[in-house]
Amino acid sequence: MIIYIHGFASSGQGAKATLFREYFSRQGVVFTAPSLSNVPSLAIDTLEQLIESYIKSHKGKVSLMGSSLGGFYSIYLSQKYNLRAVLINPSIFPYDTLSRVPSPMTNFYDGSSFEWREEHYEALREYEVADVNAENFMLLLQTGDESLDYRHAQEKFKEAELDIEEGGNHSYSDIERHFKKIEDFLTRD
Repeated sequence: MIIYIHGFASSGQGAKATLFREYFSRQGVVFTAPSLSNVPSLAIDTLEQLIESYIKSHKGKVSLMGSSLGGFYSIYLSQKYNLRAVLINPSIFPYDTLSRVPSPMTNFYDGSSFEWREEHYEALREYEVADVNAENFMLLLQTGDESLDYRHAQEKFKEAELDIEEGGNHSYSDIERHFKKIEDFLTRD
């Protein structure tokens, strides 16, 4: 199973999640993209339950894909469960970047409002991973990311499989070009 973890104030029904869902369903790969709580501990709890349930009931392999804040969550979960993960313009220091977010915040997908408080971005520090198992990660970075500095991810994952493209944006322009490469990385033994 591949779990796509969306970014901050997004949804499992967002544009990238939808593109991946369509692609992986055509490939016959079990894929899910849950819509997660904006509260970090609840989001992590949901993902841990999903991973543990699938491993226990299906005895199957789980892989992760995470974008932005979902990339940060993927780092934590990959290390905890020894899973492969593709990180797409991941947030490396979300407790810093998200500390500047105004509250109330609006969900980019459905327009709903939610509170983003200091305890939420401070809680993210609990999920920080200092040393990563680089062989479990592939990173797709675009230098034109207007929200995050790609060099933070490049530095943390210098031993991982890196794909750095000039230009682009935080959403990762034309991600479809990399679907086969992502699938190969996540499904190889």
